[in-house]
Amino acid sequence: MDEDTGYNKVGDVVGCHVEDAVTFWAQNISRNNDILKLSRALAEVCPQANSVFGNPDFTKIYGGCFSEDKCWYRCKVEQVISDEKCQVLYIDYGNSEILNRSEIVEIPKNLQFPSIAKKYRLWGLQIPPDQDLNQFDQGRKFLCSLIFEKEIKMRHKATYQDGTIVAQAEYGKVDIGEEVAKKGFAEKCKSPINANNCEEKKIDVVPYKPWNAKVTAPAWENRPNPSVSNRLKGRFGDQIGTNTRNENHTGNHMPFAKEKLLACDFIMGSNISLAKIKQDQKLIEENEKLKKEKEILQEENHILLHNYKELESTIAQLNHQVQEEKEASKETLKHLGETLHTYVGTKLRSLAAQVEVLKEVRCANMNVHFGDDLFRAVKEVTERCLIVPSSLGKLEKIWAEYNLAQEMIQLCKNVNESDVLILKRNEVQQNLYSAVEEFIREVDELPLSERSTILQFFDLTSEVSLKSEEVVGNVDEVLEKVESDICKELEISLVAQDEADKEIILNAYNKVIQKIRQEQHLITVVQSKYLTSIEFKKQIAEWLNKSPNIDNLFSIKKTLKNVKARLRWKLVEKSNLEESDDYSEYEITKIKEEITGLRNRLIQEIYNEQEEYERLTCLVQKWFPELPLLHPEAGILKYMNSGGLLTVSLERDLLDAEPLKKLSTKHPLVCSEVQEQKVLLKGYSVDVNTEAKVIERTAKYHRAWSEFKEKSGLLQLMFLFLCKSDPLVYLMVPYYPGASLGALQASTPLTSEEILKVMEGVARGLHTLHKANIVHGSLHTNNVFALNRKQGIVGDFDFTKSVDQRASANSMVVGNLNLISPELRMGHLASPSSDMYAYGCLLFWLCVGDQEFKIKENGTPEVDGLNMDNKVKSLLLNLICSNRMTAEQVLNDECFLFPDVIPAPPQNEPGEELECEKTEEKGEDIISSDNKTDDNEEIDPSQ
Repeated sequence: MDEDTGYNKVGDVVGCHVEDAVTFWAQNISRNNDILKLSRALAEVCPQANSVFGNPDFTKIYGGCFSEDKCWYRCKVEQVISDEKCQVLYIDYGNSEILNRSEIVEIPKNLQFPSIAKKYRLWGLQIPPDQDLNQFDQGRKFLCSLIFEKEIKMRHKATYQDGTIVAQAEYGKVDIGEEVAKKGFAEKCKSPINANNCEEKKIDVVPYKPWNAKVTAPAWENRPNPSVSNRLKGRFGDQIGTNTRNENHTGNHMPFAKEKLLACDFIMGSNISLAKIKQDQKLIEENEKLKKEKEILQEENHILLHNYKELESTIAQLNHQVQEEKEASKETLKHLGETLHTYVGTKLRSLAAQVEVLKEVRCANMNVHFGDDLFRAVKEVTERCLIVPSSLGKLEKIWAEYNLAQEMIQLCKNVNESDVLILKRNEVQQNLYSAVEEFIREVDELPLSERSTILQFFDLTSEVSLKSEEVVGNVDEVLEKVESDICKELEISLVAQDEADKEIILNAYNKVIQKIRQEQHLITVVQSKYLTSIEFKKQIAEWLNKSPNIDNLFSIKKTLKNVKARLRWKLVEKSNLEESDDYSEYEITKIKEEITGLRNRLIQEIYNEQEEYERLTCLVQKWFPELPLLHPEAGILKYMNSGGLLTVSLERDLLDAEPLKKLSTKHPLVCSEVQEQKVLLKGYSVDVNTEAKVIERTAKYHRAWSEFKEKSGLLQLMFLFLCKSDPLVYLMVPYYPGASLGALQASTPLTSEEILKVMEGVARGLHTLHKANIVHGSLHTNNVFALNRKQGIVGDFDFTKSVDQRASANSMVVGNLNLISPELRMGHLASPSSDMYAYGCLLFWLCVGDQEFKIKENGTPEVDGLNMDNKVKSLLLNLICSNRMTAEQVLNDECFLFPDVIPAPPQNEPGEELECEKTEEKGEDIISSDNKTDDNEEIDPSQ
């Protein structure tokens, strides 16, 4: 054991493999990133690397494919088991296994650095000499439960010459060595030498040898009496006892020299008792006996060595013979492969030529087909064809009546008239249910699948194919059968026929094809109606002769009123208590806790109300369009028109709202907390006309967010509610302090990797909006957010303004860079393309950093000449030009597909070209008189 230059050095590691109750492998926590990078590098390099050939180098590092997860890890070859298998040690984890040579590959020099995992041994402990195999296994499992995949603090004490580190291990306040010793899986070293002296001693060991070096085990190890080995370990501690017993076999350490024993005896002092001297004398006598046994064993070893050399010579001869046979087999296999390749290629070329001839014959003589097959086809389509189910016409007629009845109810505005329409609808509904049951019974008796298969077989316009009963699994048989059928058809097709025969065959062929097409169409229609009928029957069965009950909604609303009343009372009680002179902190704290609980319950009941509204909305859209008319007090129609965003149960005064005066220059803005989440309330002044517009725009935005939710790349709109006392509408959104691009770049700018991650999310948000035909028109540094510096989301906009009014805001500037596109400055309407220009300018601003740049005459930045990645530069050029990329194209750009920077985003479903949001007239003035003088700067909810 060498002195450790880092004695008592402390390091944090994570256990990864256990050998026994005192020995394990672990990885330093600081190397986590190295492990991840190494895994990615090996995954790229190893699948294309060459397998190990010839005799492996035991000192070299290879790549090995682990049998359990089929991933690649670095390893060293420990032993050659056979010509095909080798035992390897995974040097970064400590475990071993036997692999085929094909699973061991060469890796480049840049990956052949020292192992990440280190081998550790618990300080001051050794395996008991009388421990059986069961206790050994239990000890290993116990140590594994203490250290595997756990963060352990290691205090280095010493280091073996093979690199094994002797250390004290701690997990939190638990000393792992003491725990192992308490369980009896290991014992304290019994050396009388104190710990400090042990640390400073050097153990003389032979230089490191390969694991398979021939090392003769000490003679005392083979004796059945464990007393000798016990006394050896008692005298010289863990270093002599355990290491000599275990490590001699691996070639890592050799036994101590006799001089070292005498040195240790001298250190123990002269005050040894007489009994101790006698005991040592007995040890010396036993040692002499062991020497004699050693000489006998050496003679036996010499004989065994001679026999071993003879066997080695025999094995070499056998290996030579096997190698010759292997070479001969390889030549035979190679010849067979070349022959097979030539055969398949020749066969396919021959078939291809015959198919070309057959196609020409078919095109020239459409009337020439198999006579037998044509006769069978005529019989199938005339005698056994399906007829239209008698119940289908009745079903379609009643279904049309049902749809008309539902539409009439939906258009009705008078409750008295609706009663008659509902009765009529219910009657039609009963008839439809009966017709559906009759249709399902009739279709169940029809052989639709069988007829579909038969018709497909008799479709004479298809290319040459095998009959279903003739399909076989062997490819050679398939090729033979195809060739036979082609030759048969060519033989028949090339037979001369007179004009009369051709005319008869052609007419029959055309009628068969027509009949087949008609029956195939009928089967498709019947199957579609059948599936629709099954679903209708399944869903409508619950509501036959029954109307939905909205009492649950009214019950929730009643609960909400009760909670709000109690909350108001508690707020008044708190205010009165604070104004009194003799209140106690305990009373204030208690009433604040009650208020917080009531607020959380209020929000939860509002969520319950929304769930009930969603259930009723589904019923309105499917079965009962009369619900909004019959229960106008329930507000179902308002909820549906707002996309599920509007709530009448929330009031600003009930929230613990803190005004944000610095950000409230344009709109009332307050901060609050809802169920432990910080939120912003953004107030907008509205009138009778603008209120409907705000609800319509927020509903459209909310529907776009709801389709993908957290993956939409958009800021969530939580609630929309109207103020009862003032002409204000409040919009509740999440509050992300300091997460806007403007705030981040002013404090701690994003790195290049973080920029691409964030802007990938922003592009996803714009794609979500554009797919829903929404133009943002107000993209700038204060409403683009980087959550946790990696998730980019697009903030909302001023819903009281049209898209063109938003796009002309003075806030569309960052530094000396104007985010308004050239076409907007020329008076054109805002479009998805103008959003992408603003996106490109933001990306440019983030990437350019402190570099100086020029502005062209058209207001666009000069990209060439700046120091940035070429891929990013190419993307920017495609965003600030006139023919810009779409958001979907940006998501698939190679900047965001580069694996070392950001994972590739999921493929977006192809959609039609987005249309610009131009429903509002240009210059539409929907801003209230309070906001007409504003500069339209968007509120930053991150500050």
